[in-house]
Amino acid sequence: MAVAWLATGLALHQLLTHFDDRTAALVATHKKFLVSRLADVCLWGALALVHHVVGSLDLAALDAWAAAHATLPPAMHLAATLRVLAAALKSAQLPFHGWLMQVMEAPTPVSALLHAGVVNLGGFLMIRLAPLMARAPAAQLLLVAIGTTTAVLAALVVRTRVSVKVALAWSTCAQMGFMLVECGLGAWHLALLHLIAHSLYKAHAFLAAGGTVDVWRERALTPARPVALGAIAASTATTLAVILTPTLALLDARRDPTVIPLAAVVALSLAPMMARAASGPPLALTAVALRALGAAALYAAWHAVAGSVRVGPAHATPSAVAWAVFTAGFLTLFVAQAWLDARPGGALARALHPWLFAGFFLGERFTRWTFFLWPLPRPRSPTSPHPIPLSDSL
Repeated sequence: MAVAWLATGLALHQLLTHFDDRTAALVATHKKFLVSRLADVCLWGALALVHHVVGSLDLAALDAWAAAHATLPPAMHLAATLRVLAAALKSAQLPFHGWLMQVMEAPTPVSALLHAGVVNLGGFLMIRLAPLMARAPAAQLLLVAIGTTTAVLAALVVRTRVSVKVALAWSTCAQMGFMLVECGLGAWHLALLHLIAHSLYKAHAFLAAGGTVDVWRERALTPARPVALGAIAASTATTLAVILTPTLALLDARRDPTVIPLAAVVALSLAPMMARAASGPPLALTAVALRALGAAALYAAWHAVAGSVRVGPAHATPSAVAWAVFTAGFLTLFVAQAWLDARPGGALARALHPWLFAGFFLGERFTRWTFFLWPLPRPRSPTSPHPIPLSDSL
């Protein structure tokens, strides 16, 4: 698996430099190469520690060893932490995310392959080694912290994107963060379902990006109207009831403690849509409500199907600190988005917009760091008209 991980990264390097005379493409690939090699160092370091302790790298042998040991020695905890860092690097988690936005320089089919497949490797690694990861609470907490921070910040940045493909890239960044959160909370079956669903969605979204431009133009011609805070509050209560009722009816929350919190996140994600529909005609509100109810039923059904697939330990036991980080992060995201919807021209929106539009300037800082660590080779065409981009927010 580690050899395949390395080979995939090297093969992707060739695809990303399809236009090898474009400086912007070379910059993105340069950053991606550095991040991937750092991820490889973390993964191979973890493999060395695991082999030293277990004496084997066979996945079945590792699962059997994990089942026989309730606690892990310090070397295995360190190996779990290195695996988390490898997954975070491979899945474009902040602040190592800038390359994911700039690889839009590659042809669109390459973007579809990257976002629907390669970037999911971090989540796949966590899911495949779930028996070992579940016994490393510090590494699980690190997963939740990294994933929550990335999901919250990337979801806010998406609001300011003006490029369809770059918006999809930031969306991938946020989705990968949420997938790592699911792994950190022990919801391995949901992380697997998320991986499959995200792969199918992103492949279609990138390959249909041309049609998305037309949809975006139609929405851009319609000025956004503020949403009343009262409507947001009412919609939040409604969606929580609509989502949680069928979820609790179909799923056993006592057996799986992640059922209610993750279903609540689904409800909060639908609340702004309900609030905007509430200001329109009753027929539109009814249609949106039916869509929300359908989403709730599908989520509960797929949750139940995914739960029947044995992935990792049977019982999730995330720590109280992990739950606190998860809850605080996603409540902050919901409150911030609700306030920005209600006060799009308010003081908070004016203060946050420059930071959100610039991606919190993390991409620029990481680009400068990579140039300092390893200067960018000159492109084959010295007269390339494309300047070197220092920002991933264009």
